[in-house]
Amino acid sequence: MKEETHIAIFNGKAIRKTWYAERWWFVLEDIISVLTYSKDPKQYIQKIKQRDEILAEGWVQIVHTLLIHTKGGKQLMNCADTEGIFRIIQSIPSKKAEPFKRWLAKVGYERVQEIENPELAQERMKEIYEKKGYSKMWIDKRLRGIAVRQDLTDEWKIRGVDTLKGTREQSDFAILTAEISKASFGMTPNEYKKFKGLDKENLRDHMTDLELIFGMLGEASTAEIERTQNPEEFEEHINVSRKGGKIAKNAREELEQETGEDVVSDENYLLDEEKKIREKKKKKKLVEMEIRG
Repeated sequence: MKEETHIAIFNGKAIRKTWYAERWWFVLEDIISVLTYSKDPKQYIQKIKQRDEILAEGWVQIVHTLLIHTKGGKQLMNCADTEGIFRIIQSIPSKKAEPFKRWLAKVGYERVQEIENPELAQERMKEIYEKKGYSKMWIDKRLRGIAVRQDLTDEWKIRGVDTLKGTREQSDFAILTAEISKASFGMTPNEYKKFKGLDKENLRDHMTDLELIFGMLGEASTAEIERTQNPEEFEEHINVSRKGGKIAKNAREELEQETGEDVVSDENYLLDEEKKIREKKKKKKLVEMEIRG
């Protein structure tokens, strides 16, 4: 996989990051420089490991050496993903790290609340999407899609799918999801993202209402076939995923034939202007329906 170095800015300081294994990895030395007063981040990292024996024991699981662009060319540097950075921050005895620690405590408390009352998680998610400008109808479909997706992954977990063929770069779930998407829409998720002009954004956050609906149909159909046919081998799960996606494809093509319009769209929610265009289209269709009625 191609690794590219990007820059994140925190408190006016640059933090290098690279996209690897489907998530962002941050240069540990840059994080230390931002959150401490140390003039020697490498030495500070060694002290952290000496102070926190448990962290040191699990260091190789948290920190990975990745190629990062530097002034002297590409160099291998210690990096950690978001979860790993949060764990390391807990071992930094610096006043500059306190805001992060308090925020982590707040997030942890909210997570406990959500476990006790799952409706809180949904309400918080609704608020986030509303602030981004999504319509309530779209949000309802998005949340329903999350529930359908969870049901499918539960079925896969029951059958041990997550321990069969996957790699660190691509999990079993990603492989099977790609099969469903290709059967449903004619594109894998990565191809779909390119079609929509997306990069690291979440594909489903940029789907239209109908795209979300047919995506749900493909995954819901796959989950139902998983339950009834109870596949065991990974190739059998692939076939089931293709069957579930084909059901969505057939329904999609039937609708497209009736309406004369493609369900698969290159529209996205990246720009406010595009949101306005989509809303205008929706209003126009509603007016046309009212006139026909």
